[in-house]
Amino acid sequence: MVYSPLSLTRPAKKRTLGAFENKLPKRYLFMNRTIELVKTIYEIKQLEAFDEPQIALAGRSNVGKSSLVNRLAGRKALAKISSKPGKTRSLNYYRVQPDGYFLVDLPGYGYAKCSKQERLKWAKLIEAYMKDNQGLKAVAVLLDSRLSPQKIDLELTAYVRGLGIPVIPILTKADKPKQRELAQLQKQWQDILQQDRAPVLFSSKTGKGEEKLWNRLGEYAGL
Repeated sequence: MVYSPLSLTRPAKKRTLGAFENKLPKRYLFMNRTIELVKTIYEIKQLEAFDEPQIALAGRSNVGKSSLVNRLAGRKALAKISSKPGKTRSLNYYRVQPDGYFLVDLPGYGYAKCSKQERLKWAKLIEAYMKDNQGLKAVAVLLDSRLSPQKIDLELTAYVRGLGIPVIPILTKADKPKQRELAQLQKQWQDILQQDRAPVLFSSKTGKGEEKLWNRLGEYAGL
């Protein structure tokens, strides 16, 4: 199947902080965000266009997407977490305020305790969401920092790039490997994706890389 590149708009010029905001510590601005679940989609017919820009969260089942959302939101159970892979079975739209964009959590791929028919349904839903979606500014692909580049992750990043959508690589569970191993993996993915910057190292447990991730997301959202 051949996929046509999307026509993407360039990121908007970075916004200027007001006089009051300029006096605030960076940490305050970083923490002064809210994330709320505003829409859940199970079927293609439920898809709709939004004025706000969107950044999708994609990754293998149990890579830590729900944990990442909860960490960014500062809440333990905004996104449901399970020790069993395949918990997310819908497109979940989280509105980020005051920035004014969506994080869209996609169903995990690679494993889920469900029928082949249901997995095919998810694949079609994700494809319908991504193709010709002018509001989708980037796909943040979560990658397990304990593993070398996996075939299924390579296939996803190639698919997303084939649609003309930027990829934001995020190495999750970054509190576990040694620093040297993390640096090697960053270099591997940077070379694979042919990007100027290394993937973001992130840990939902310790908060490592949280501010850098916020900055990266905001940049692609056009802030």
